[in-house]
Amino acid sequence: MARQEGGRVIEILVDIVLLSFLAVMAVGILRLRNLFAVVMLSGIYSLISAGLFVTMDAVDVAFTEAAVGGGISTVLMLATLALTTDKEKEPLANLQIWPLLAVFITGAALIYGTLDMPSFGDPQAPIHLHVADRYVAEGPGATGVPNIVTAVLASYRSYDTMGELTVIFTAGIGVMLLLGAGSRRRKD
Repeated sequence: MARQEGGRVIEILVDIVLLSFLAVMAVGILRLRNLFAVVMLSGIYSLISAGLFVTMDAVDVAFTEAAVGGGISTVLMLATLALTTDKEKEPLANLQIWPLLAVFITGAALIYGTLDMPSFGDPQAPIHLHVADRYVAEGPGATGVPNIVTAVLASYRSYDTMGELTVIFTAGIGVMLLLGAGSRRRKD
């Protein structure tokens, strides 16, 4: 019993340390004006987030965060910096209203789109009327994975997950090919 409590204390300390690192990275990203450093910090932020997901036994989410957030996004941002400059421009003195208006309209449309969703945790929501009860009841025992989401994605829906990873990998290769084609044309 004491061993379990000691393990839980260590897990909580690891979570606090990782969350503290995330806060430090977020403040660093907001304060820096060198865009290369911002890209590097955002990649580190994604990798720390992936580590936090691992501590929550959500390795599928951690894998996606590491691949997309820490990998592909960082590479795309670095490629963009290679085509532009690594210094942030000085902010405009006059505020442009059109981008702000576009953000508010988009936000309003997203909120409007969620109004007919069932309440959070509603037992009569369509998602709970299919196989969810079976997954919750039998998932951890049948798969040996303590996290329900990971159990469902890695065991029950493993072919779907493999297909999603194939799509992400193919998209990454396509982007890399497009970036490579653009740099070849410029050299000629």
